[in-house]
Amino acid sequence: ERFGDEFDLPVRFDSYEKMACSDVIDAAYIAVPHSGHIGCSCLMMENGKHVLCEKPMAINAVEAEKMISCAKENNVLLMEAMWARLVPGTIKMIEIAESGVLGDILGVEGKFCYTMEEDEMDHHVFKPEHGGGSLLDVGVYGLNFASWYLGKNVEEISAHSDIYNGVDAHTCTILKYKNGAIADLSSAILLRKPNEGYVYGSKGYARLRRFYAPQEIELFFNNGETQTISVPYMGNGFEEQIIHFSDCVIKGMKESPVVTPEQTLYITEQMDRIRKIVGVEYPQDKKL
Repeated sequence: ERFGDEFDLPVRFDSYEKMACSDVIDAAYIAVPHSGHIGCSCLMMENGKHVLCEKPMAINAVEAEKMISCAKENNVLLMEAMWARLVPGTIKMIEIAESGVLGDILGVEGKFCYTMEEDEMDHHVFKPEHGGGSLLDVGVYGLNFASWYLGKNVEEISAHSDIYNGVDAHTCTILKYKNGAIADLSSAILLRKPNEGYVYGSKGYARLRRFYAPQEIELFFNNGETQTISVPYMGNGFEEQIIHFSDCVIKGMKESPVVTPEQTLYITEQMDRIRKIVGVEYPQDKKL
């Protein structure tokens, strides 16, 4: 009610069930902890609502498959909220990589690492039952980042984690691709690192201050030339995602052509594989 009063909202709901059954909304944005994604998303979809679900869309691949099936069965749009894929900086960087000006893309680096404060240690990110840990919380950005520039032909994955309370507090992952390319990725929730990234090509490289959603791209070519490209957000970086999702709904699309269900499932399967390597298991895994 306080939120509704502050933003002058004419309709308020005191339960997810009432919201799902309402005929005055078309779609729902799911932003509860990871463990609640499948339940809330399916509740909405089973009542004919389109769903934009926070990343990671699911705790494991089995949940992701169930959610994708639920969307198909109810003829609604389900999209993971991988907002970083839709910002101008990512779109421009993908264009640069595909143009060939950097040559063959042979490596990427990405670090998304932050530290929680002492009074935040009861946060759901530290709880296995909520799908806690750095990999699902922010490592998902690095894995997507690698796939945007190096594709999906991964032949080997190695990973190491510092485990805290049953979840990965700090994870370093190396992906080796069939063409020889390598991705070096880090995620952390109790350790700060610069959240910058690099895309390396045979003719030069790009430095991205905020690798997963850059507003500036710095290019360094092997011949000594440099170039800086400004690619600001429309607002805070989430507007582009909202516009894209809404456009898909308005056009009657049941899948985003950019943030596809196949991409979401692929990254979720990678996270399952990495968790198995480092020894992180969630209660939801035991139900499989």
